[in-house]
Amino acid sequence: MSLDHEEYVERVLQCVESIPRGRVSTYGAIAEVVGALLGGGGPRLVGSTMAQHGGGVTWWRVVRADGSLPPSHLEEARWHYLEEGTPLRPNGSVDIRKAFWRPPALRAD
Repeated sequence: MSLDHEEYVERVLQCVESIPRGRVSTYGAIAEVVGALLGGGGPRLVGSTMAQHGGGVTWWRVVRADGSLPPSHLEEARWHYLEEGTPLRPNGSVDIRKAFWRPPALRAD
């Protein structure tokens, strides 16, 4: 199956919108779930998708595997983390062990 760009974007955003308040997922976890359904795409494609289309969703709930965000997003994200009660480490990054949420498998409706 070839990767349909519009469907890929839609599914990535669907995953991001399903992350509960105070929890986070990673680019890799989202890539795994969306890729399993659509047959491709890795964490970098999820990052690119979020950079281009993720402004209207809860983008701060998607972090790197170590719980960090790019420095350009950190200040705004920190406000959301504090407001949502997201577990943080002393260095300000998300405590991935406490906050991680694995997206469920997607259905091909």
